[in-house]
Amino acid sequence: MNVKRKICIISGTRADFGLLTPLIKEVNNDAELELQLIVTGMHLSPEFGLTYQVVEEQFTIHKKIEILLSSDTSVGVNKSMGLAQISFAEAFNELSPDLIVVLGDRYEILSAVTAAMIMNIPIAHLSGGELTQGAIDDSIRHAITKMSHLHFVATEEYRNRVIQLGENPEKVFNFGEAGLDNIQQLTLLKKGEFEDSIKCKLKNKNLLITYHPTTLSTLDETISNFTNILDSLSKLEDTLLIFTKANSDSGGRKINEMIDKFTQKHSKNAIAFTSLGHLRYLSALQFVDAVVGNTSSGIVEAPSFKIGTINIGDRQKGRIQSKSVINCKPKQDELNSAFKKLYSVDFKDSLSSVTNPYGQGNASKRTKEVLKTVTLKNIVRKDFWDL
Repeated sequence: MNVKRKICIISGTRADFGLLTPLIKEVNNDAELELQLIVTGMHLSPEFGLTYQVVEEQFTIHKKIEILLSSDTSVGVNKSMGLAQISFAEAFNELSPDLIVVLGDRYEILSAVTAAMIMNIPIAHLSGGELTQGAIDDSIRHAITKMSHLHFVATEEYRNRVIQLGENPEKVFNFGEAGLDNIQQLTLLKKGEFEDSIKCKLKNKNLLITYHPTTLSTLDETISNFTNILDSLSKLEDTLLIFTKANSDSGGRKINEMIDKFTQKHSKNAIAFTSLGHLRYLSALQFVDAVVGNTSSGIVEAPSFKIGTINIGDRQKGRIQSKSVINCKPKQDELNSAFKKLYSVDFKDSLSSVTNPYGQGNASKRTKEVLKTVTLKNIVRKDFWDL
């Protein structure tokens, strides 16, 4: 009897879980693989919605690793990272995975990967090679790339960048963005169902707003920038503003406080959610005019729905973009111009021909097949691939 290969997938946020869900399903449904699922970070925080409960609705969680401390300062994040590495080492020692799978660039994932590297556990990394020049994410993402042994990237440009970092081309796979599989696989909510789910009727115009801290900025800069954004949003007429709250990076709590105050003041046309969950979030993209803020979903997922994106600031600077993305700085005049362009006839007409540079789906099945069949013997012994 063959021993099943144990694939340990790690999720730290509502966002990466949504992107990983199709791959988790693929691994879970394969009789020759054993899924091990670890949740950590914001999933376990009441403040950020206890989103591990959403995970448990679909899958068995094998380990919950509590790392979030009450502070979102840089010192607090460092303490969380230290606690995370200790806890991941203990979890890996108990679960004995054959391979761990991580996505992206968050600090808790860096801690998990560091623990796995020290324990000689092979690492597969999704979404490497990307750039987000307005945040420390770049450094974290590239560090994870150097500690990983298999790489699943979203575009050929990102594949070339991972190879440029010294990774063997035979271990770098461009299957497109894994999270786009959700658009094909999920039965999205109809308009009435979505309105019922958010307990609010859509208006003539609708915007989905997510703004995260830019981790290379000071708290004062973050507050000033988000104040400008809220001021511009407040001037829009006959527009429903649907906020999803910020993550746990430094400054996230302050942004969320500002959202709460804004929605209380503008209760007739503004609502906020700690987390919409992936089904409601993707369903919302069917009905809104644009994603507004600095979230990667405005770059990666929104183009598949042929809607606009107002991408504010530098957090996503460096990512490949479709022509549906309007870039602006968090300044009043630029924000006002961006909203004017969004609702212009020429821009709205141009959306019908938008194509998504991150692919059309089916990445997760191809990724699973590599995870299932790749030879793991000696895979942790890496050479630097010189160009």
